[in-house]
Amino acid sequence: MSVPQAPEAGSRRGGLARHRNAIAGYAFLAPFLVFYGVFLLYPFALGLWMSLHDWEIVGDFREYIGLLNYVELWDDPYFWEALKRTLQFAAMTAPAATLLGLALALGLQKPLRRYAALRAVFFASNIFSVTVVTLVWSMVLNPDRGLIANGLRAVGLEPIAFLADQDWAMPALMVSTLWWTAGFPMALFLAGLQGIPPEVYEAARLDNASRWAVLRHITLPALARTTLLVVVLQTVMHLQVFGQPLLMTRGGPANSTRPLVQLIYETSFRDWRSGYASAISVVLFVLMFSVALLQLRLSRQEGES
Repeated sequence: MSVPQAPEAGSRRGGLARHRNAIAGYAFLAPFLVFYGVFLLYPFALGLWMSLHDWEIVGDFREYIGLLNYVELWDDPYFWEALKRTLQFAAMTAPAATLLGLALALGLQKPLRRYAALRAVFFASNIFSVTVVTLVWSMVLNPDRGLIANGLRAVGLEPIAFLADQDWAMPALMVSTLWWTAGFPMALFLAGLQGIPPEVYEAARLDNASRWAVLRHITLPALARTTLLVVVLQTVMHLQVFGQPLLMTRGGPANSTRPLVQLIYETSFRDWRSGYASAISVVLFVLMFSVALLQLRLSRQEGES
């Protein structure tokens, strides 16, 4: 009678082992899940909830108003102006940072010490804080004693007050941002270049392929996924631009450089309207989420093809 029970006992032991493995797996995941829930999911849910309220950051005043904050956004010219400036900034800087990072990676990929030193120099700017970057570029762009002003005087031209001119303020912010952020795309492209088999380049050399043909038919197609990743990361990052305009121009002159994140900051911490600021934040989140979904869809299409 004991022989038929052996498979059942083995099955119970296997079930207990799987149960213990599942508990161990959840135990390893628990720190991440707690961190994710406390610092990402809870603030996101709270932001959505606040956007449906007239919520003062100081005091206990809370009043549910439904979608009225979003209705007010639709008629707010400051919101549309800040949205336009943010999209312009991201549309100009993200492609420029991608091309600059690709050019630096292609020019500095050789395994020599001087190229390694140059790679370190170009990447070093990426680790500076926004305060250091804006301080350096405020000195460079200073119309009285700045590097560019002295260069213009040396060739007989009048210095330009870049940060005080409506036509020059935004390009000046873009140039300072590119100088700050070009190192990260360069590092991603260098990693992508390392994944291309050297035999492919050797075969192209045996076929007497020109440099342009190698770049067009081998390097760029092989870097397609990296390029897409860089474009998406740069777009999402530049949609959140905040420190450079706040510290270099205060959003001026005449609000010509005020982005969405600065509008959120001023609405919440200057005007104390956290509910309305949360509604603007939700719009910015939808923008960034749309870019991420586009990247996911394009990646799947490329994988299927």
